[in-house]
Amino acid sequence: MLAGMTGRAPLGTRILRDSRDWAAMTDDEVIAARDAANRAASSPAGRIVTGLPDRGARIENAAIDLPGRTVRVRVHRPRSGRRPLPLILSFHGGGFIAGSAVQNDWLNSRLAARCPAVVVGVDYRLAPEHKLPMPVEDGYDTLVRIVDDAAAWGIDPTAVAVMGESAGGTIAALVALRARKALRAQVLNYPCTDWTASMLDYPSVAANADNPTLPLSRLRAARSLSVPAGFDARTVSPVTSEDLADLPPALVITAGLDPVADQGRTYADLLREHGTAARLTCYAKATHTFLSTPHLVPAARPARREILTFLREHLAP
Repeated sequence: MLAGMTGRAPLGTRILRDSRDWAAMTDDEVIAARDAANRAASSPAGRIVTGLPDRGARIENAAIDLPGRTVRVRVHRPRSGRRPLPLILSFHGGGFIAGSAVQNDWLNSRLAARCPAVVVGVDYRLAPEHKLPMPVEDGYDTLVRIVDDAAAWGIDPTAVAVMGESAGGTIAALVALRARKALRAQVLNYPCTDWTASMLDYPSVAANADNPTLPLSRLRAARSLSVPAGFDARTVSPVTSEDLADLPPALVITAGLDPVADQGRTYADLLREHGTAARLTCYAKATHTFLSTPHLVPAARPARREILTFLREHLAP
């Protein structure tokens, strides 16, 4: 476990400290806060934090019609190169209550240009309007729709990976559990793998309670707002799965100053115990969300290189 791995967060991340009590907000206040944060992240000033897209990739927004709803996606493609390309389906973080695909432009565009691949960021539905398991269903159904229409998307349906950060890591892991051998790889960046009542009991939660990028009030609010009353949270908690064999190879990246660091480590250990290849890397001086704040946390660049190398290894023809 990571208990005791405390330290000072990189100086820049302290400007992101969120002192709001998310658990005390009304649904309307949560939605308003989310919308304001998303606008800020995509603004020119926000790019100072979230990073500029790679010039070797072009980005377009699209919509995918699914039964009963439309899911918006953000598509990153290399500006030149062969077709078809591997597909990387990417899920942003935000505790199922916030975030958007835009916050991952820095990473997703670089993977698109340098893997190369088609990287599709999914703007899945969010709580409090849309509670679990709706975001997970959006993730899986989007994967199925794109793969079924591979020629139109210019992707190789036999070279597919999923990737997610934080709550998006939950979705990526659950999609991998459901798709199994249809995937070549899964990348889980500081994933939340436990949404049960014990999610705050890991030693890393207490050790990193004063971190600036994931206050415990927000972690508690994420669970209370996204998990419906009476819903069995084990069904959306990969760490509770009893069948982790025959899954695609996993790269699990954790941050040493992150309250949910132990969730990623525990899941990587469980994958190995079940015979699934899993590589675990902890960036000791990184905070939660660090791959979405590359200009504030130096560890984002070596982590990006590790992700790129891992995906090239498993998606190469």
